[in-house]
Amino acid sequence: MSENKTRPNSKSVISFLNSLENEEKRRDAHALLELFINITHERPVMWGESIVGFGSYHYKYNSGREGDMPMVGFSPRKSNFSIYIMSGFSSQQRLLEKLGTHKTGKSCLYIKGLSGINIEVLSELVKSSYLHYKTNI
Repeated sequence: MSENKTRPNSKSVISFLNSLENEEKRRDAHALLELFINITHERPVMWGESIVGFGSYHYKYNSGREGDMPMVGFSPRKSNFSIYIMSGFSSQQRLLEKLGTHKTGKSCLYIKGLSGINIEVLSELVKSSYLHYKTNI
């Protein structure tokens, strides 16, 4: 069975965010960093090359595959931000309707930037996912 490629490492979160070429994306990334720290009270950790994660949890699938992932996190991708809401969105439709322009995957929220997003709603989504794992570990 292959190992998960996305693992925590000792690379600098600040250096990673400061290396972002687009000034608006860099500013939004630093704002997200502050938001996640304020919600989780966790130290940010680089996971892989481009994910800033907070906390961690261990998962194990019925197939036997297992690994660790951050409880919540974000990644400033080229075209948008990926925000990792690991608990998913099945019970979050009310909040998503108030969020602003976004797309979702199974446990990923995609936004262009913070200007079109309701920050309070984003905070609630992050907090809900973090607490889901924090209280169930």
